[in-house]
Amino acid sequence: MTTSILICDDSRMARNQLARCLPADWDVEIHFAEDGRHCLEVVQEVSPELIFLDLNMPEMDGYETLEEFREQEIDCDVIVVSGDIQPDAQTRVIGLGAIDFIKKPISPEKMLETLDSHCIFTSHANETPPAKSNFTPADLDDYGTFIDACQEIANIAMGRAGDSLARFLDVFVELPVPKVNQIELNELIMALQFAENESTVSSVCQGFIGPGLSGEALLIFNDSSFKNIAKIMKYQGEINENVELELLMDIANILVGACLQGISDQLDVNLSQGHPVVLGQHIKIPDLIAKNKQWKKTLSIEITYSIENKGVNCDLLILLTEDCIDTLKQRISYII
Repeated sequence: MTTSILICDDSRMARNQLARCLPADWDVEIHFAEDGRHCLEVVQEVSPELIFLDLNMPEMDGYETLEEFREQEIDCDVIVVSGDIQPDAQTRVIGLGAIDFIKKPISPEKMLETLDSHCIFTSHANETPPAKSNFTPADLDDYGTFIDACQEIANIAMGRAGDSLARFLDVFVELPVPKVNQIELNELIMALQFAENESTVSSVCQGFIGPGLSGEALLIFNDSSFKNIAKIMKYQGEINENVELELLMDIANILVGACLQGISDQLDVNLSQGHPVVLGQHIKIPDLIAKNKQWKKTLSIEITYSIENKGVNCDLLILLTEDCIDTLKQRISYII
């Protein structure tokens, strides 16, 4: 008997990877959705028995989608597959009705183990290779496909960094959909989500290098967040520039280190990190960028981290030099 399955993820790369991890001896009909809103539409059309659901998506994220399932009394097993691996994220989705949580990237072995544990499917084959599919190889020379793949890698790395920060501060970190673009220096200011909303920022920069890869990671912290982050960290005393710098370095060490390690692990490269450098304190975004005119055309990964209900926001920018593109395509092709 054929089982109807829906895979909901905003990344085509992630959707195809998950589909390939389904057991080869399982008779399934696979449907796809690109976000939560699209997911609800497909559910009405095909009534799937099992949904694999991502969390960080545009339009409607995984949390909102689960809430809609409950509101509309949609009776379907849901397994969340996400790069957001915070303990609280896992607890929340189970509380919203998901039957399980799997962290990205998923493997065929983990897929089979999860399906078997919930009595959804038990393989009778001696081996469990990925399911056969008629997917064509991804064309990474296509700009959209390349950006989609980079965004999925950034999504997983973002989740690891968010988890590290959440555990360090004992908070819940709200994670966005990473923004990935090839941009010019004069476009970099516009790429920053809170550039127009915050009058001044403070920033730390940390260079990194590996085989065929090099770039810089920037943590840009809005100045209004310092008092709130100090409160979270139970700091006692006057919050002066030295204290702000210490707090900035603490957050930078956690987010930059974990994010770059997440990228390294996925691409199977070793990235060496340089010493962090303060780019400026209490300055405007245009002045910050103007100080660093060595950034010309770059592949920019922008992640905005927000601590839930705490008034703390910061931007993490991973800027890779243009000559890294060929290496990135080669490394990503191994993953795909």
